[in-house]
Amino acid sequence: MSVQDRKQRERAERERLIVATARELAEQQGWDAVTTRRLAERIEYSQPVLYSHFRGKREIIGAVALEGAAELATAVRAEAAAADGPRARVAALARAYLDFAVRKPAVYDAIFQLDGGLAFAREDTPAQLKDTFAALLESLGEVAGEGVHPGVFTELFWASLHGLATLSRAGRLPPEYTEQRLDLLVDRLAVL
Repeated sequence: MSVQDRKQRERAERERLIVATARELAEQQGWDAVTTRRLAERIEYSQPVLYSHFRGKREIIGAVALEGAAELATAVRAEAAAADGPRARVAALARAYLDFAVRKPAVYDAIFQLDGGLAFAREDTPAQLKDTFAALLESLGEVAGEGVHPGVFTELFWASLHGLATLSRAGRLPPEYTEQRLDLLVDRLAVL
């Protein structure tokens, strides 16, 4: 292995450590607790080393968002693939999405709530974000209904899921109706 290969590997490992530590700190104490100073202390590198990887917190949030988006796409695909039939796939997708938002709130916020400097719904949207949308579209496109653009339907369903996730996490919706909300969403929006 060349010196350059070793340095690239070490750089990638430091970057993974920074992102993992930011995620951990954000999940434990919230994104306000994530500062370059605290990250530098936790990973035992200087702040200039952090800045050699990321220009600041915004880019760190973006890196967490991209990693999280890939995880969300994997979770949605796995649950949908294990379900039998269109209704079951859509319900499984919805549950996987909402479960992700509950289990990984800081990551969910990095993807959908915080400014990580990432473009959505544009030509320069990162591949991980496009793939997350594609994971939703794979199951939702088949239940959009005749004459309905599958992408637009997926956006509407996604917006509904995001609203449920956000309102539920904030304690604005009574938890005892979660399943009923999901059933209504699936049965009233999807053409099954």
